[in-house]
Amino acid sequence: MSKPKKNTIFLTAFFILLSAGFMTYYYKVSKEQPKQLPIYGEGGSHKVRDFSFLDQEGNIITGKDVDGKIRIVEYFFTTCKGICPKMNENMSLVYKAFRGNPDVIILSHTVDPKKDTVEAMKAYSLRFDADPSQWLFLTGDKKELYDMARYSYLVTAADDTGAVDINVDFIHTDRFILVDRLGRIRGQYEGTNSGDVQQLIGDIKELLKENA
Repeated sequence: MSKPKKNTIFLTAFFILLSAGFMTYYYKVSKEQPKQLPIYGEGGSHKVRDFSFLDQEGNIITGKDVDGKIRIVEYFFTTCKGICPKMNENMSLVYKAFRGNPDVIILSHTVDPKKDTVEAMKAYSLRFDADPSQWLFLTGDKKELYDMARYSYLVTAADDTGAVDINVDFIHTDRFILVDRLGRIRGQYEGTNSGDVQQLIGDIKELLKENA
């Protein structure tokens, strides 16, 4: 075999090995480094404020109880016949993906606290076999619930004063909101969209790598 041909074979083999090494390194680094999720709010300084609500067990839950946890937040009401059943069916997938993980907690707020008493929220939570230490169904003062939606979670929760159907008198967001351990909003997802829900599950896994 001629020397130039040997050199060509050697260089080809060298570049193949170099490429393989680079790809292995890149894959290892990309797996170790968490995905950089956006931080919502002007200048990245927005944080969820403190709150005080009742869960389905009748316990007072405040911001201190969820500090340091990754939170998935939603708004719904138990008598909703529209998007709520689909949203909570999808939320149950999120719950099952992280069930038993003490770093992940779900906060499901009602927009109809007059009907959604502690007892009503407890009965509703049993449909999903929700562990009250990890999937909390929250009720309380209506103004505080709505203000948390608007000013903390940056979504809409409001009365629909023009509603014709007396059983559907609330406007509420279809979004699931992802909050990190520091109380910053890191994502919003369409709660009725299975693709968005799978993305949410993936993004929670990425947040678990942050400050772990």
